[in-house]
Amino acid sequence: MKSTRKFLAAALGLGLSATVVAACGGGGGNGADLTVYSGRTQNLVEPIIERFEAETGLDVEVRYSTDSATMALQIGEEGDRSPADVFVSQSPGAMGYLDAADRLLPIDEAALEVVAERFRADDGHWVGTSGRVRVLVYNTNAVTDAADLPTRITDLVAPTYAGEVGLAPENPSFVDFITGMRELVGDAETRAFLDGLADNGARTYANNDAVLAAVARGEVDYGLVNHYYNERAKLEDPEQPTANHLFEAGDPGSMILTTTVGILDTGADHLDAAQQFVAFLLGAEAQQYFAEETLEYPLRAGVAATIDDLPPLEEIAAPELDLASLGDEFADTRAMIADAGLAQA
Repeated sequence: MKSTRKFLAAALGLGLSATVVAACGGGGGNGADLTVYSGRTQNLVEPIIERFEAETGLDVEVRYSTDSATMALQIGEEGDRSPADVFVSQSPGAMGYLDAADRLLPIDEAALEVVAERFRADDGHWVGTSGRVRVLVYNTNAVTDAADLPTRITDLVAPTYAGEVGLAPENPSFVDFITGMRELVGDAETRAFLDGLADNGARTYANNDAVLAAVARGEVDYGLVNHYYNERAKLEDPEQPTANHLFEAGDPGSMILTTTVGILDTGADHLDAAQQFVAFLLGAEAQQYFAEETLEYPLRAGVAATIDDLPPLEEIAAPELDLASLGDEFADTRAMIADAGLAQA
């Protein structure tokens, strides 16, 4: 399949390790009732896994990776020998890759129905569990009037922003964002945007935390990140001089991306436990955890976010985007970013 080859080539081209780390879980190994591969970090996922175990009595083995693309590649390489029953992906693109490779099983309709259609696959093979909005984080000492902030993400290539924009070009969310931009405005405009950032002296960093830190210390005035990085930092230090900014309605810069969960074809023998796990992630308790502990947008209808400086999810006029498409063009997007001369610092 074309998208499978593209994704594998991209991951291998990045030199990503397919190594995952075993952690958590009561049963362990073949004795577990459920094996979860997680592309989200252990500190974010482990608490909710422990709650699931306590409430269901099931033993869960979890294998973590720091990158969803790495984990998806691991699953692809393992094939039908994979012990994984469920995949939790930080990146909708990585889940889209597995769906395109026919590696996912249908999720129970009752679980799917609690999430808006735009945050789940049309074929019912994966569903979003929490959402994050792409934002422009800015230094409030450098920008004292919010009216001076750019209204469109493409404004950032103007001379006004020369050397003042930070980004993490190899971060999966940035790659998904650029792939989404390609879907929304086309390759030519997206390529011009990337070239413009490079020509304008955009600063590159290893990850979103590093981008936010650079903005906070005044190394750059602006950064492209997910919304919750600033939310978490402000909880630790309310005096940190940073704030989130949304671009105008429909602009690609305020794209909504989701963490997703899917049941793998290798999970057929543990299907009941896998379906319970998906339903638990979409239940009120887990959704409240995402709202209060990870500071994301819960996707279950009726569960409110706890985000101070952004509107409710339903009020964010984000561009309409088929999240399932993000896995198909992963390799081409990485090449486009590299061709623009944007590389990790």
